Amino acid sequence: MTVDCLDVERVSGFWSALLGRERGPSQDGWVYLGERGDALPRLVFQPVTEAKQGKVRLHLDIEVDGIDEGMADVARLGGSATGERHEYPEGVVVVMADPEGHEFCMTQYF
Repeated sequence: MTVDCLDVERVSGFWSALLGRERGPSQDGWVYLGERGDALPRLVFQPVTEAKQGKVRLHLDIEVDGIDEGMADVARLGGSATGERHEYPEGVVVVMADPEGHEFCMTQYF
């Protein structure tokens, strides 16, 4: 999965810390989390010159044991809550954003 970023180091650092994924071999100016052949998807952060516009149509869902603690981790790492929250019988989903506004869902299942 490739993410366009104005500040590749900042955004990849956020995702590395949030997901506990180490930086792998990368091209100059780009950052890869993970390596080819990993069991988990490799995240690639590529530099672009224009800021994100509109809603991201593909996003990650991050499962956490505690939604409040997860939200606090995102804020501590430079991300933010969008204010969108959905309560379901099987759990809760909160829409969060990374430091450049890329949305993702944080989920806690009951």
